[in-house]
Amino acid sequence: MTGQATFWRGDAPLILASGSATRRQLLEAAGLPVEVIRPDVDERTIEADGLAMGRLPAGVAAALADAKAQSVSPQHPGRIILAADQMLVCEGRPFHKPEGTVAAERQIAMLAGRKHELTSAFTLARDGEIIGRGTSSAVLVMRPLTSDFIRDYVALAGEAATTSVGGYQVEGLGIHLFETIEGDHSTILGLPMLRLLATLRELDLVA
Repeated sequence: MTGQATFWRGDAPLILASGSATRRQLLEAAGLPVEVIRPDVDERTIEADGLAMGRLPAGVAAALADAKAQSVSPQHPGRIILAADQMLVCEGRPFHKPEGTVAAERQIAMLAGRKHELTSAFTLARDGEIIGRGTSSAVLVMRPLTSDFIRDYVALAGEAATTSVGGYQVEGLGIHLFETIEGDHSTILGLPMLRLLATLRELDLVA
């Protein structure tokens, strides 16, 4: 973003420790310069350990974000690293990205007619140390759905139904699945921007 107006005050672009195109788009839409480096962490093990310890969804999402940030930070001294993760829980059961269209149909059928919670967490790190954290949650109620509608939705949504936890993206066709949504839109997309920007201001990293 050299030569362009920006609120970013860091000496170098923010490093996003995530392969999520949506998170990158949220940051870039807010005028933040971003470089992407995918973290190398065992997400399923971290999540399983956290749940076994009785951690709440916010705590598990935060632990995942911490691990991602700390896996990337030591290799990039002086740089600001941002990592994020998200947990979807319905009636005490955690959900993951569906592995294929059949799994996506199954997940949506389990969520149909029920309320679930999405919790997004972020971690900021520099030189291997955590310098900021934040979490935010949203509550979504999926409307009752017939098996025919679910099948048609997954077919129309295509890859979007298998690359997002719960089998939906509310910014796309997934909005057809819901009765009510309570919470910040960016939290639902996987990165609570209002909390993040407030933390970056506290660190004097954005104007």
